Amino acid sequence: MSDNRPPLIPTTSTSHPHNPIPEEPASLPQHSIAIDTTEHSSESSSSLTSGSSSSDSEGPSTPRTSQQVKNAFEQMKGEGTSAVAPTALQKSKGRRGSTKLISSNPEDVRRILGEAKGTQFMGKVCCGGGCCWIKEEDENADVSAIQPATPPDNDAYRSLLINLGRLTLSTKLTNTTELPEQTVTFSPISSDEPTRESTVEKHPPKFVQPHPPYDVYSAKLHHARELTKPGAEKRTYHFDLDVTDYPKEGGNVDFVVGGAIGVVVPNSEDVVNEVFDLLGVPKNVRDKPVLMKTADGRWPTIWGDEKARELVTTRRELLTWCSDLQSYPPTKHWLRLLAEYADEPSEKKILMYLSSAQGQAAFCDLRTGPNVTVSQLLSAFPSSRPPLPHLLSVLNTLMPRFYSLSHDPQVSCFLDDRKTHRIIEIAVTVHETPNWRGGPRTGIGSGWFERQARKVIEAEKNGTDPLTLDIRVPMFRGLMANPLAKEFISDGPMLLIGAGVGIAPFRGFVQRRLKSANCANKVWVLQGIRDVLVDEIYTGEWGVEEEQVKKVVQSRRGKGEYVQQEVRHQADLVWFIINAIDGRIFVCGSSKGMGEGVETALVEVAMEKGNLNREEAEAFWAQKKSEAQYIAVSVFSVNF
Repeated sequence: MSDNRPPLIPTTSTSHPHNPIPEEPASLPQHSIAIDTTEHSSESSSSLTSGSSSSDSEGPSTPRTSQQVKNAFEQMKGEGTSAVAPTALQKSKGRRGSTKLISSNPEDVRRILGEAKGTQFMGKVCCGGGCCWIKEEDENADVSAIQPATPPDNDAYRSLLINLGRLTLSTKLTNTTELPEQTVTFSPISSDEPTRESTVEKHPPKFVQPHPPYDVYSAKLHHARELTKPGAEKRTYHFDLDVTDYPKEGGNVDFVVGGAIGVVVPNSEDVVNEVFDLLGVPKNVRDKPVLMKTADGRWPTIWGDEKARELVTTRRELLTWCSDLQSYPPTKHWLRLLAEYADEPSEKKILMYLSSAQGQAAFCDLRTGPNVTVSQLLSAFPSSRPPLPHLLSVLNTLMPRFYSLSHDPQVSCFLDDRKTHRIIEIAVTVHETPNWRGGPRTGIGSGWFERQARKVIEAEKNGTDPLTLDIRVPMFRGLMANPLAKEFISDGPMLLIGAGVGIAPFRGFVQRRLKSANCANKVWVLQGIRDVLVDEIYTGEWGVEEEQVKKVVQSRRGKGEYVQQEVRHQADLVWFIINAIDGRIFVCGSSKGMGEGVETALVEVAMEKGNLNREEAEAFWAQKKSEAQYIAVSVFSVNF
């Protein structure tokens, strides 16, 4: 069959069927196109801004091709250059870009998009950093006669490290926080009101209830001692509390292994007196009974109903037991309140600045920097003395602190006067932060416990029976259904992993295990500490040969390893326990650092022993957590 198809490569001046590589043409016309950019820019700008078009469309069109380009096109056509002839539309109109008009009115848009509503504003989303509130100060403001805002000259203010930028007394501030409403008022009590004895030094007022209708129980401090040695980075104390007469509650709730108690702790007496002095509250009214009225909310109770209240109390009781004076960072309501009652112009301006959009960055730095207390703020701005009722309206409620039981509550008791006394035991680590006056400042809860322990230790040193001191601990039974207590099972192998005081609740686990013959040799403890010589707690108090069940890992001595590294070393044990019937792995410590490190180590163990990839290993531990075989909690006894 003959093939009449044309050759694949035509014969031209630049190509040939036997030469598949095209050659450069011998000569090409060279054209120089000079475009007046000024005219073109002006024309384009005019077209864009005016929206004019030769089309009947109401929508904007692409700019026309300039006259110079059209002339060059005609020149190229006249010289015989191969070019496509313009269409009739191009002859009648200026040449346009290749953009295709698909809609010219709202009806076209609805036809294309259907009945969809198009772009909608869903709402602002805040990252939490406060950056969306920041507004820059006016850089074009007249600075010829400006008086700068002079910072207060005192150590308390300097410790706040506030960056004022270009703040002056005439700086315009916007979006300032409104003055918070005063929800607390005081009024004199009637003369026929019965007198009552204040227990402010030992016990909170009756209206401070943790979970109505139950009251705070006054437990007698039976004994206290320091568990760590001198030189320890963090001091830890042990406390024995007498709960023999603790009232029965509904549901036959009792103290259980792994449970925790709530302790209602007071602000330090020194801190309370300092706040009184800074506010200018006379000494003769601090302990005087008054009728306090609240407009709404739970305060001054802990978890009471949100409602208005009328209570007879004293100013000292409220500052001591009801409002937190040092645990929370300052809020804009605090600062706006101080600004309202500041007499010195610069102090008022700085406080208003921190409450405004222009001072948002400085406010964020203040909140996320070193811990700031109420007395520190009042000392930093001495001209501000807000009324105590208004200040109480914006302060946070002083909440209970929770501490894990460090023993088996069913086996701890003692005999006194032929009567069996029931004891519960807790361990408390002292939390410290830098104080603006220099030196450390202890947390409200841990600092209070340390002061009570010092009284006991000092009495014993002087040969005095600590029981004669009659030291009381306001507490209540709570969190007996927390994960440590809820998932404790007396059978099945168990691995207990803890660091620092996080090991304390596991002491009760081991004590309970030793009571069951079926559980012998089925419990192991991995304890992480800094230095075994000064930091190890409850040495020799586990009721068992400790070297058989407990492995201590030191981070500051010897090899310098952390507990998560020992988890990797004990991969065989970990894998055996987690796959055994009723096997449990408990982790108790800080959620950051130690807790995250242990979880990463457990994932790596599953990858190695189970031949899993990382995603599968993470899913494996997530399933074990849902099945209550892997229980990880933050330690309750690290409370400020």
